[in-house]
Amino acid sequence: MSDSILVVDDEPALTDAVRYALAAEGFDVEEAADGRSALAAARERRFDVILLDLVLPDLSGIEICRRLRAESDVPILMLTARDAEVDRVLGLEAGADDYVTKPFSMAELVSRVRAILRRRELDRGSRTATVRRVGGLEVDLTGHRVIVDGLPVSLTRSEFKLLGLLTREPERVFSRRQIMQHLWDSDFVGDERACDIHVSNLRRKIEREGKPDRLVTVRGVGYKLLEV
Repeated sequence: MSDSILVVDDEPALTDAVRYALAAEGFDVEEAADGRSALAAARERRFDVILLDLVLPDLSGIEICRRLRAESDVPILMLTARDAEVDRVLGLEAGADDYVTKPFSMAELVSRVRAILRRRELDRGSRTATVRRVGGLEVDLTGHRVIVDGLPVSLTRSEFKLLGLLTREPERVFSRRQIMQHLWDSDFVGDERACDIHVSNLRRKIEREGKPDRLVTVRGVGYKLLEV
């Protein structure tokens, strides 16, 4: 069965081009031109990936992302303007997995979609009965659960994958590029600034109040997880 993609954008020329490129690669493509139609389609059918434009005529892409993330773990790839950095940050904070900036090549888009699908299959196939404990952190890789100082927390797919990497080797410093390669399961990592956003989002969920002492920055190198 073909992987299914929902393309959400109100520019007919763009959606036509995206649909053609994805269909040529064997994907089953459905379109939505506004937020409400996108939410209805996503609730009616389980898609493998959603391509979501941030600027839509009714609901914003960020609001759609929040609503979808509250209901499912479907991978979301945002389509953003090149100068819309604030929107990209807000979109990732709302639970999107990553973004691609307009204008983009269809080859790049197809590569991103395949990376997301490959990453999801690896996530499914690598689940073993493993619980990792690092200080007050407990990560259940099988049940996709995280306990922080005795309390459960909810993570997005990317946040959970990032934490899984860091708990694999506590106190090892991972560069931004290594983190993004892990998140994408690909040498193509896109904008490495997305790494900082994912780290910031994860920190808010696993750190105690005050200065971060669990997920720390190693200036000029990257990030590491400490046992506290």
